[in-house]
Amino acid sequence: MIREKDTIAAIATGTGSAGIGIVRLSGPEAVSIADRLFRGKRRLSELNSYTAAYGHLVRTKGAGQKTPAGSEADPGTKEEILDEVIALVMRAPHTYTTEDVVELSCHGGPLVLKRVLEELTLAGARLAEPGEFTKRAYLGGRIDLSEAEAVMDVIAAENERALDASLRQLRGGLKEAVSELREKLLYETAYIESALDDPENYSLENYGDRMRTVLTDCTGRIHGLIAGAEEGRMLRQGIRTAIVGRPNAGKSSILNLLLGEERAIVTEIAGTTRDTLEEKAILGGVQLVLIDTAGIRETADAVEQIGVQRAKAAVETADLILLVIDAAEPLSGEDKELLRSISEDTASAEPGNAADEKQGSGQNHAPILVLLNKNDLDTVVSAKDLEQILKENGIGLFGDTDASKRTGRVLEISAATGDGKDRLAEAVQELFFSGKLTDSQEQYILNARHKEALQDALSALSRVSDSVDAGVGEDFYTIDLLAAYEALGRITGETLEDDLADKIFKEFCMGK
Repeated sequence: MIREKDTIAAIATGTGSAGIGIVRLSGPEAVSIADRLFRGKRRLSELNSYTAAYGHLVRTKGAGQKTPAGSEADPGTKEEILDEVIALVMRAPHTYTTEDVVELSCHGGPLVLKRVLEELTLAGARLAEPGEFTKRAYLGGRIDLSEAEAVMDVIAAENERALDASLRQLRGGLKEAVSELREKLLYETAYIESALDDPENYSLENYGDRMRTVLTDCTGRIHGLIAGAEEGRMLRQGIRTAIVGRPNAGKSSILNLLLGEERAIVTEIAGTTRDTLEEKAILGGVQLVLIDTAGIRETADAVEQIGVQRAKAAVETADLILLVIDAAEPLSGEDKELLRSISEDTASAEPGNAADEKQGSGQNHAPILVLLNKNDLDTVVSAKDLEQILKENGIGLFGDTDASKRTGRVLEISAATGDGKDRLAEAVQELFFSGKLTDSQEQYILNARHKEALQDALSALSRVSDSVDAGVGEDFYTIDLLAAYEALGRITGETLEDDLADKIFKEFCMGK
């Protein structure tokens, strides 16, 4: 706690050269420490909150001590200008950290910022630890832990959908949902305790029926949040997408189309791609982690064999498989064998559940999108041909009435002209997000820790349901109701151990 009363300082902007670089101070002595370096028309300590001042930062060299702001330099000392700055003063408690904060807008050269930071530490500040500014905001009660974690998600977001989801969480969307659940559970716990202590005024008659209604509502809400966890993971990390097919089917051309640049080498020679190539692309607002693989076929070439094995490994860990078929040539035995081998692992897949399936069964049940490439040429393979082959291999088409078979789709595309790219984007959204990405109010779970807490709460409520069914006394309900209450509190940080909070904030970037 003593350490948390220190005044901390850090460079708040990114590394590298820029027009402006910001050095941030926070703590009880933030203003006075900045004043020891700042030279302007007024001392920073004289400024009102949210007031900026122009001036210079200096360091004192020579026999004397550092010159207090606003006083004459001692004999034998010399002030050296560090930089020309704008200083912004923000007073507690209405700041990001709830403490006094000073932000010094300097020139953005790394050496300049380093010198300023060094002088601030000599003047009494301590170098901030990763995430310490946000940790102080959390400890000061300005944000809860879910909102604090959303700060890093906003910074790390690599696509607009992930950014929107992170901003919703930062604005308190998840906090609101969790707080409503906790309030309901706490009310029922308090009601039971009151009825046990004061049965004359609080009745537990037919309370089991009331409890079932409460459990149905709460578990339904939690199930809804958990259902969005896998989608949230893909929004945040991207959909791992393996591009597979026989040699020279056009896999690398599809990769280049999605990237919008010539990233992979494309030739007429089969087997050009010898290793997996991983790149990120945005498609319809969703990030795909594209893995261009070597053509899968039997080969005596030792190097190509390694590439084929890596291609198969990429298929096993993918969330989505793009199977590229050259529609301008008749289906080969290699095409059919590849379809069959992939189908063995995907016949019972549920769209969007690839990660869960992989963890649960050791197999990858990722959905397949078969891309009939080169539809700008005279084609000899049709979508109906491929759909029939998919059915023969036990794969249902997305949109079938049997929900368990919503595992794939056949799309016509041209890597050369770009035709079909928009249809591919729509198909990805339908497969993984049920087409609901346009709903800006959708709350996604972006953090594995949050999902674990929700699952623990669900397990506790399941035990309450078992108690109701068994007809045990209502006092037994409260044990598991409170367990669910505490599990949900871990999401917002209201029932979190300090060491875990420390671990979370250490994953933040410096200066935030």
